[in-house]
Amino acid sequence: MSYNYNSWEPVKISPEDLTEHEIALLRDSETFCIYPWIHLHTYPTGETWPCCHAEMSAGPIGTTKELSLNKLANSEHMCQLRNDMLNGIPSIYCTRCYEQEDHGFFSGRKSANKHHGHHIKRVTETQSNGVYENFTMTYWDVRFSNLCNLKCRSCGHIFSSQWFKDQVALAGPEYAKNNKQLNYAGKFETDLIEQVLEHIDYVEQIYFAGGEPLVMEEHYKILETLIERGRTDVRLIYNTNFTQLKLKDKSALEYWKHFPQVSIGASLDAMGKHAEYIRAGTKWPDVERNIQDLRQECPHVDFYISATLSIFNALHITDFHRDWCLKGWIKPQDFNINILQDPAHYRIDIGTFTYKSMIRDRFERHLEWLEPQDYLNRATTGYQSAIKFLSNDNSESLQKFWDKTHQLDSIRNENIFDFIPELKGLACYAD
Repeated sequence: MSYNYNSWEPVKISPEDLTEHEIALLRDSETFCIYPWIHLHTYPTGETWPCCHAEMSAGPIGTTKELSLNKLANSEHMCQLRNDMLNGIPSIYCTRCYEQEDHGFFSGRKSANKHHGHHIKRVTETQSNGVYENFTMTYWDVRFSNLCNLKCRSCGHIFSSQWFKDQVALAGPEYAKNNKQLNYAGKFETDLIEQVLEHIDYVEQIYFAGGEPLVMEEHYKILETLIERGRTDVRLIYNTNFTQLKLKDKSALEYWKHFPQVSIGASLDAMGKHAEYIRAGTKWPDVERNIQDLRQECPHVDFYISATLSIFNALHITDFHRDWCLKGWIKPQDFNINILQDPAHYRIDIGTFTYKSMIRDRFERHLEWLEPQDYLNRATTGYQSAIKFLSNDNSESLQKFWDKTHQLDSIRNENIFDFIPELKGLACYAD
């Protein structure tokens, strides 16, 4: 049976084995998500959230600087979230998924229910106050630190150690006094990796992100432990900038040969100079060499582009998509659009009516080429949803885009038009 990308049906359990109530939660509920029963997400600062999609303005559920993961799993916020989900009450933590669904995206919430819905029986073990005592993490997404080799435009110091100097330049010398360049989640450097490894007998899927996971010692420690324990059945999923596949004498390619289920979502938003501006520190020839090495040494790995769609690459992303297809490095369907929602001044809906019309026209023409070849309908859905997203009016953020861009250009000694000349179409709003 072929994989149905946009179907609600869980991939590891048949609907015939589900009760009507369980089907209603997984298929029909507009609020239910399985994550609070199987997962916690930590930032490099120690702040902990229900998942990586959670709305930051809701505030963290707690911090690993003070509490263990097991205690955080049944914190007041998590218990309330479980009860709200079961009772059909929308949560502020979930507003990003709600917005995605309103625009036709297959949201993180729906994806969670699809890939982890076989744990739905845990719901029946939930106490009336929302406590779930038998919490074990079957899905891992722990950001052990902010160690990174890039400083992407839409990122910041929380997730990238390379951002520190720029953040000091933006915020002033007090920032340097009150913050460190490299941050570790947990009470001490190895705290989180020790806690996570306590769940290694239960883990089914690990999502490695960062910072940049392929430059972190913790990443290789986990893979080594899985191999030693005979747990190569665990599915590995990556969000990586794909600029570096080695750490000292450790090659990610050699580790991946042990695991039959490896999916790499490369955070590549553009090619050439566009890429080197949007994700500063990128050397584009290195990226192209890495994809060739991956295809040759690990042909079993599921590789796809996980592009962040922003105002920076809106008129370029289709060219990038086609280029890698023509070179044979990806199939047309292997291009996942993640529409940037925060910070608001980088969203595609900040454009003028004319500029958004140009984006819409570019996407519609690209879809004529794409749809007949997109057998998963994954890339197609992304572009179609982005077209709907363009109907939003966020033009009040346009001036802030130029203010922030010029400020960072000055710090980095760059000029955006040297890298992304098409944005001159919005330049009249730069003053």
